[in-house]
Amino acid sequence: MSREGDAAPGGSERTPVSLAGLSFRRDRVLGVVVALAFAGLLVRLVGLGARPFHWDEARVGYWTLRYLDTGAYQYRPIAGGPLLPLVGRTLFALVGVSEWVARLPIAVLGAALPLVALLFRDRLDDAETVLFAALLAFQPLVLYYSRFLRGDVPLALFGFAFVGFALRAWDRDSRRDAYAATVTLALAASASGFAAGYLCCWLAAWVLVVEQRSVAADGGASARAAVAALRARLAGTTTAAARAALLFVGTTVFLFAPRAGPGVDVGLYDPTEFHLAIYEGTVGALWRFVGVRVVNRYPDGTHSLLPYLGDAAGALTAVALPVVAVGVGTTLWVRYASARRPLVEGVGYWGLLAVVLFPTIAEVSASWTLVHVVVPLSLPAAVGFAALLRRGVAAASGPDVDTGTVVAVALVVLAVVAQVGAVTAGSVYGPSDRDNRLAQFAQPSDDLEPIEAAARAAADGDSSTAEVLYVGAAYHVTPDRTTRFPPVSDAWGNRLPLPWYVEAAGADATSTANVSTFGSAYANASEPPVVIAAPTHRTELAERLGSDYEATTYRLGLWNREVVVFTAPERR
Repeated sequence: MSREGDAAPGGSERTPVSLAGLSFRRDRVLGVVVALAFAGLLVRLVGLGARPFHWDEARVGYWTLRYLDTGAYQYRPIAGGPLLPLVGRTLFALVGVSEWVARLPIAVLGAALPLVALLFRDRLDDAETVLFAALLAFQPLVLYYSRFLRGDVPLALFGFAFVGFALRAWDRDSRRDAYAATVTLALAASASGFAAGYLCCWLAAWVLVVEQRSVAADGGASARAAVAALRARLAGTTTAAARAALLFVGTTVFLFAPRAGPGVDVGLYDPTEFHLAIYEGTVGALWRFVGVRVVNRYPDGTHSLLPYLGDAAGALTAVALPVVAVGVGTTLWVRYASARRPLVEGVGYWGLLAVVLFPTIAEVSASWTLVHVVVPLSLPAAVGFAALLRRGVAAASGPDVDTGTVVAVALVVLAVVAQVGAVTAGSVYGPSDRDNRLAQFAQPSDDLEPIEAAARAAADGDSSTAEVLYVGAAYHVTPDRTTRFPPVSDAWGNRLPLPWYVEAAGADATSTANVSTFGSAYANASEPPVVIAAPTHRTELAERLGSDYEATTYRLGLWNREVVVFTAPERR
């Protein structure tokens, strides 16, 4: 795994390589990549709060608000990793509550993805590094989910950073990089439970790189030599390994340990329960994850594999075809090339394995799983694009211009730019409707800000009076259940994403199973300022509330998910 072994085809890492005829000085690559990251941040911040919250975003946002209100938090695998609630609570406390603020950490972490390319400069030439950073900054699917309150992009960032730091620790015999690798691994685990899939991909990719080609070439001698080299490298590093392990455990405990409050008995900051917090933040968190995502996943967590793979293939073709096609092609090219490039080959295997693994372990068919495919394939894609551009520049700058090659390369570049631009304009910044290939079913089609505005106008700070009333059996939470801390009933889930908007408005909510019990559900049998119900109750509620209320229908999903909201004139 030497630096020379990862030299670019047709070039060497020790020789400056040009990108489309422009030579990058080694000390300027850093500036170019930082500029790409800054540009990536700008495009992520544009209209960041314009799209209404997806149900998953609303779930994370609601429990973050509850954490802000009560100070109580406990890792629940079904609600995602602890990283977003911890960061979100701090931002809400400092800046205020809004969709823009809630998504800001994801945008910042997504914009930091191009900086990860710098960790691989020992194994990529300058052109490949810059192109890799550019793909991570502007690839439409990654850009879309860098503006979405889920842990997929943070996981991709910290997962790739772990690989980068681990390789640098190996190549440079650097303890500092080894320590950074342990911290980023803990951060990756805290971002999303999909981190378990990353471990599987990494292990399988390592086996394919080290073992398979070795067996084919020399009967396994190279594999045995690689294992012996690893054992020799680790020998005598007990102190460094202990420090790295301590960093990993400490970071993990801080991220996963519960914070005491209503519904949570053990807290990280209680000295008398610190030992319990350490257990809950490590072994307890692991068993929670296994219990929810593995043991109790079946049979309800199963799904047909081929439809999910078909959805993934269709989405990748529509929104990420250049990266996937060139990334896969470059991986196969490097696999059978005479000059070995273990990094390019291994990361390519990682991306190819992810195409099958993540749609398999996902519980719903959604394009966010493809973030974990596109990000790793961006590295071999960057290598392929760099080779293509070098070929075009060489054809244009020689004594005899190869017009056919120049035109072919120009057409490929034009097609890639056009596809990226079209997907970005139509899907990343386009409307949230059924024609948007990146929007998942649980993405509301209508702007829901008027509901929050009505609830905010009705909120009076009096906790004894609920300003929002849900009507209907599907939305009714029985008196023996609560929505103030988890676990909550399925009826609460049926309300998504509205609980976020009601909570963000500072309003209180109650519910009734049907219109006939309307009065008993609301204090003093008076009329609630905001009433939310299924469309089937529209006529009954219109008669019950009278003409003073205005009814508006909102689409809470891309199809078959509508609610009617009644608001009093003086509350709107």
